[in-house]
This record gives sequence, structure tokens and C-alpha cells, in this order.
Amino acid sequence: MFATSTQKSHWIYSDEDTLIQIREDTNKSYVERFRPHDIEDVGDFFLSATEERSLLHFYEYQLKDFCVKFQPPMSKAVIGTAFSYFKRFFLYNSVMNYHPKEILVTCVYLACKIEEFNVTIAQFVANVRGDRVKAQEIILNNELLLMSAVKFHLTVHNPYRPVEGFLIDLKTRHPVLEAENLRPYIDEFLDKVLMTDVPLMYAPAQIALASVLEAARKCREHLDVYVTSILITDEEMLQSVVDAIRSIRLMVRVKNYDPPSRDVVKALEKKLEKCRNQENNTDSTIYKTRMMEELLEEDEKTQQDYETTLAEQRSHFAKLIMESRK
Repeated sequence: MFATSTQKSHWIYSDEDTLIQIREDTNKSYVERFRPHDIEDVGDFFLSATEERSLLHFYEYQLKDFCVKFQPPMSKAVIGTAFSYFKRFFLYNSVMNYHPKEILVTCVYLACKIEEFNVTIAQFVANVRGDRVKAQEIILNNELLLMSAVKFHLTVHNPYRPVEGFLIDLKTRHPVLEAENLRPYIDEFLDKVLMTDVPLMYAPAQIALASVLEAARKCREHLDVYVTSILITDEEMLQSVVDAIRSIRLMVRVKNYDPPSRDVVKALEKKLEKCRNQENNTDSTIYKTRMMEELLEEDEKTQQDYETTLAEQRSHFAKLIMESRK
């Protein structure tokens, strides 16, 4: 149930200003941590919070494109959960610390597991362009990082199930409307929702109802009687729901859905290469050296564990032999 979920208690925020402030604090924290002593104007060297949002907006389109083209086809729930992880991760982590293209595929892979869309890692990376061996390494290395970043709150309540509930209810209690005619417009609305902060601010049922009402508007149908006389009869609750629905529909309508231009993205990526944390850059010498050191440490620990176990076994067998001679 959403009402008692970690999503409601930890990942639903009061307004857009709160989200903006969190992102600005995340950006500021990274700049303060990694600012070189000889850099006076941080704006020329580091990405601003606004520039980070532009870059993330671009990668949200990449995320959607990856999911839509994925084979075998994945469910909407997987896509919605992957978007939730992506948005949650970059609330408290800067793109300068972790590159979105690497976190993106990790979000989708983890969402496949949580939503029980069963694909092996080999099947998954077969959908990735470029070096698939490297992609597999990145995903597996980042999986625990992602889970930790979202505080191990892995269950995501998406609006897709409530939508089905509303359509069934419409067919049952308001049959004057052909409910299935709404579905294409509902899907269109929910696709747009993914590109906004709506999932971080409103309950899935509110988002679902907003999609149904927006679809009805586009079909020139009126659901006022259904909402006020059938669906919600409590006057105080009705006003709260109406306010939420109005805000959701407004946010979706005014949002700019076009991704940043190719030139803007190219400039931001170039700037990112200068200011990103090289310890988390899989192409950097620092990262490769750290990975090698960790691998050697693991090998050394494994060898020590093996030698300890072997010594214990020898001691045990020696003890058995001594006892058998008595």
C-alpha cells in the first residue's frame, strides 16, 4: 500500500521549490568538495545546478528510448520504476560525481529485477550499444551504489495500476463513457509525467486520476459528475484531490518536453569532462588504478582465507590422527 510505503514517507516532497533547493545543495556540496585552489570563478569550471538539470533532462530521453527499444519488450512498470530510481539518485548525487549514462543503465537493470522482468545480465547488455563487457562491469559495480543511494527503498508504486482501477470503475459505475477510448491519451499523459518532477511530489493514484481526466478532456468528455458524486463524496477530501489534480495537469502542460539541443548537450558534456570526479570515471587512469588495487586486495584476502582454512584443516586432521592412535 502506498499510504504506508517508504515512497510516501521518504520520496514524496511538498513542492518544486524543495526539490530545487535539494539539487542546489547537492551541486554546492560537490563544488565545495572538489574546487581546485586556483579556480576563482566556479561557474566557468563546474556545472551549475541548472546545467545539471538540462543534462539530466537529456538523459531522461535516453532512458526512455533505451526502455522503448529494449528486447524483449518491458512493462510500463519497469520503465516507471527505472525513472523513479534515476530521479531519486540524482537528487542527492551530482552528475559531476556519477555520469548519468552509467547510472541510467543500472537503474533499468535494477528495475527489471524489482519488477520481476526476468532477463539475465547477458540478455540485458545485448541491448546496450558499444562495449557490452564494459557495460556489464559498470552495471554490476554500480548496482549496490544505486541501492544505497535510494536508501534501499526499492519498491516503487507507479500510476499504471491505479489507472486500470479507474478504467474498470468507469466501466462499472459510469458506463455512459467508453472508457477504453481514453487509454491512448492516458498513456500519452503518463509518458509526459515521466519527464517531470510529478512522481516526486504526488501519489500514484492522484497522477492516475489526473491522466484519466486529461484524457477525458481531449475526448471532449466530462467526468465532473463521476468524480464529485461517485468517486469522492467527502467534501474536504474532494477539494484536496482537485487541487492536486490541477497542479499535476498544470505541471505537465507547461513542461518543456523537448530535450536540449545537440550543441547545448555537447557543450555541457565537454564541461563535464573537466569537472567530473575522475575516481568515478571508468575511462580515467585513477579509476582503473583504484579498481586494480581493489582487485589485488580481494585476491590477497582470498589467498589469506584459503591459507587459514587449509591450516585449520591440517590441524583438524592431525588431531584426528593423534586421537586414532590412542
